[in-house]
This record gives sequence, structure tokens and C-alpha cells, in this order.
Amino acid sequence: MRYRLFSLLLPVFFLSAIQCRNNKTVETFKADIIVYGGTSSAVTTAVQIVRMGRSVIIVSPDKHIGGLSSSGLGFTDTGNKEVIGGLAREFYQLIFQHYEKPESWNWQKQSDYGNTGQGNPAIDGEKRTQWIFEPHVAEEAFEKMIANNKIRVFRDELLNRETGVKKKNNSITSIETLSGKIFKGKIFIDATYEGDLMAAAGVKYNVGRESNSVYNENWNGVQKGVFHHGHWFKDNIDPYKIPGDPSSGLLPRISSDIPGENGTGDNKIQAYCFRLCLTQNPENKVLITKPEGYDSTQYELLVRLSETRWNEFFGKYDPIPNLKTDVNNHGPFSYDNIGMNWDYPEASYERRKEIIKEHETYQKGLLFFMTTDNRIPSEVRETMNKWGYAKDEFIDNGNWPYNIYVREARRMIGEYVMTENDVLGKRDVPRPVGMGSYTMDSHNVQRYVTPEGFVQNEGDLGVGPDKPYQIDLGALMPRKNECNNLLVPVCVSSSHIAFGSIRMEPVFMILGQSAGTVASLAIVKRKGIHDLDYKEIKDKLQENGQILKY
Repeated sequence: MRYRLFSLLLPVFFLSAIQCRNNKTVETFKADIIVYGGTSSAVTTAVQIVRMGRSVIIVSPDKHIGGLSSSGLGFTDTGNKEVIGGLAREFYQLIFQHYEKPESWNWQKQSDYGNTGQGNPAIDGEKRTQWIFEPHVAEEAFEKMIANNKIRVFRDELLNRETGVKKKNNSITSIETLSGKIFKGKIFIDATYEGDLMAAAGVKYNVGRESNSVYNENWNGVQKGVFHHGHWFKDNIDPYKIPGDPSSGLLPRISSDIPGENGTGDNKIQAYCFRLCLTQNPENKVLITKPEGYDSTQYELLVRLSETRWNEFFGKYDPIPNLKTDVNNHGPFSYDNIGMNWDYPEASYERRKEIIKEHETYQKGLLFFMTTDNRIPSEVRETMNKWGYAKDEFIDNGNWPYNIYVREARRMIGEYVMTENDVLGKRDVPRPVGMGSYTMDSHNVQRYVTPEGFVQNEGDLGVGPDKPYQIDLGALMPRKNECNNLLVPVCVSSSHIAFGSIRMEPVFMILGQSAGTVASLAIVKRKGIHDLDYKEIKDKLQENGQILKY
């Protein structure tokens, strides 16, 4: 057995070792802290660690860094911007700096989009912050943060979820990826949307919606007949292949399941979609074409909807710079692929690929259907035919977003569970490490047949807090007896409906910085993450620009 050790020019020395195991080369990499994930939270976590003088490695399951922030979600869901500080604010300031350069405006004039804070939700001029951006600009900003802090990133490295997490005395000692690389550290951070490291480490979590009785809530669980947004069927639409004939079977994408009573729990999750980047600019437009596997029958329900109303469809084509659009779901039948993702959180990698591909085919097919099918009103087809994929986005992925929008997957059951009572200010948070402010927003969970025999959606909610709320330190920590050296800033300890507010990209960046702070302090103080003095954490967070009180 042979070892080769070498140092790298990083803020703090870390090691890489190459050894032979069963006649195969095994690479082992060491750092103080290992961050698993390629999200925006993973980046802010790692940056904070470096700035506190510790060594870190990002092990990313993705090739492209930044998660949804660099994968189409450019029309940022900010809530109250005043509580976004620290590294999250720094990211959006990098966006501002980019768009201050004249050469950044290649498809429209800066003045046409807006270059002051006066009436423009994209820009906060006084704080030199821009909240709305193109996907590739976000990715460049994240890569700049990584390069400026000399962070080592291993890309396309999927965790071996079966046997790759090694523990001793409730501590993770190493993780191994499917390529065979081993990463050793003192503290580990799961910054993925799915919570794979957390689950593989034996930490308790939940998938789906709790009943209201679990945490004394009002807005969790099944919510039939609750319509806070416009994403429900406002007309009586027949769900059967032959109208009026249940024996003919249901149209595609309508579930035969009967939802439980309101407030009861289930294992179902809100819908996913891709956040598309489209444009009407002829010079930068790629035409919408028929995808492989296209099946026009999947959109029969949309035909019936268009006979009664259709004008909601284009309601979330939000403008981002350079004549592009961040496209989101809007209306009762749109880009959300309702009910087709329920097994995603715990699915194998192979099954997840199938789910993601099905979502891609559905969404590409929907675009093609809207441009070509004569049963769709002509004015809708004419409008849709003006749009196309942005040629200069996602250029190595066929102009299609890199990541699907995982709005919710696993949620840890940790030291402190955030609930609607925290979000709505009904109880005090004892150890705040960041703030949120967005509406408790859940997209639809299922499409079903009502007792009256019509199609309807269920699960779409939007309940807003009166003011920004605090997020507790314990929401980032597993219970000590389950794992004492893991932090989870994305799949945080929270109920389904509270997560509907927490799950915003600025909050993930905020919590990433907080997780990096806690991990670094634990190493400096030679204490476990659960044993730190909260005052020390609070002081360091505030010193680094984190906002803990509104």
C-alpha cells in the first residue's frame, strides 16, 4: 500500500491521498469541513468557512454551480429585502456590478430595463443590489465567489447513498461518492435540495405534509377548497375521456386518488417544474420544436380549459434583463407537473433521472402543443409562437435549464422544528441565525375529481406573515444523538407549510452562511456544534452582516 501526500494553495492546508484498495486507485481528500451540494447555499457555506480561516471542499452532485438561482429562477422571490444581509446580499451585489457594465446589455438598453431603484423591483440603487438576473450571470457570480476564495470544488460527484457515509460514535468520519473518491472532514454540511447526505447519515426526516395536529397548525395537510392563488379550476370541467361517462376513464394527469379530509397529513409533495428562460428576441431565439416522446393526448385537459378561459397561462412570464423571461407556473393547467413527483425525494438516482426526464418531456411538449395544436385558440398559439428558448442560456444543455425546481423534498426533524407558528410570529424563536419573510407558499400537490364530478387542484396555498420572522439554530442541526457533526441549511427542520416560506433562494444563502459560521466556530473552539455558546454564534453572524432581528 502506497500513499502520496501533497498540499494545495488554500487558506488552510488540506490533504489529498492516493492509495490502492483491491488493486484499484482510491483518492482520499481531507479538509476541516466537507460541503455536499452544488446549490447557492453550498457556495455561501463554503465562502464563510474560508473567510473564517478553515479549509473546505465542495462536493457537488452537479456540474453547474448555483442550484435554481443559476438554473432559471432569475426573478427572485425576496420577500422583505431588508432582512437579506451577509453573503446573500453580497451575491446580489455582484449581480448589480455585472449589470453596471455597458457590455452586459447586449440585447437591450440598460435604461429600457431600468437602472435605478425608482419603481424597479429589480434594483436597489442605494445598496447597489440587483435581485433579478439572467441564469448565466448568476452562475458567473457564484463562480467568482468560489474563485476569489480559492475553494476547491469536485463536480459531478454523486454521494454513494447506500454505503458511502461512514460514522463513528454518532459522527460522520467520511463520505464516498459513486466515483470512489473519499472525503474526510471534522464537520459535514448537507446543502442539497434532496437531503441525501442527511438521510444516509441516519438523521430523522419527513416527506410530505404533516397533519395540523402534529405541530398545532392551521395550514398544513390537505387543503381542499382553499384557493389562495389563481391556480385552480374556476369552471366546471368534466374529467372523463368521454364527458359524463366515468367508465371511459380519466383524462391524463388527473389522479383517481381521493384526497383526505382537510388538515390531514399525507406523503405527497408540491409540484415541480423547470424555470424556463424564454425570449421573443429574433436574434437570440431558438424555436420550440417537438420533443422526443411527445404525446398530444397528455394535454386534453388544457383543451377543455381553453374552451372556458385561457388568459391566465402567460401570467408568470416575468421580465429579466436582455429581453428574456423567467417563466413559472400560472393557472390551473400550466408548467407545474402536478402529482408526478411524489416519489422523487427518496427515489434512486436512476428513478430521479426518469422523473426529471418525464417533467422535461411534459414541459417541452406543453410548449409545442401550445404553438401547434389547432384546438387551442388561435390568439394563444400566435402568442406562444412569438417565444423561443434563449440561445445564450444553458448553451451546453440544449438551452434547457440544468436543474429541475425541487420545491420540497426531505425535511429534517431536528433540534428545533420551524412551524407556521414561528413564521406567523405566534411564538418566539430562542436562537435566531437568520430571517425569512416570504409567504408560506405551496404549489398544488394533486389534481383530483370532486364529489360533484369535476376536476380540481389541491394544495396551493399562500399565507403571508405580518413581518419578517427568525429561523432558529436548531432547525439546521440534527438531534445530537443522531449525528453530532452535521449541519443542514437547505432541507431544514421544518413543517411542510413553514418550509413553503423558508424555501426561497436568498434564505438558503443566509442559512448557508450561518451553517458555515457554526461549523467553523466549532473547530476553532474545539467543541461540538451542539455545544457552542449561542452568543458567540450570534456575535460572529452579526459581525459578518447577518441580520437576526427586524
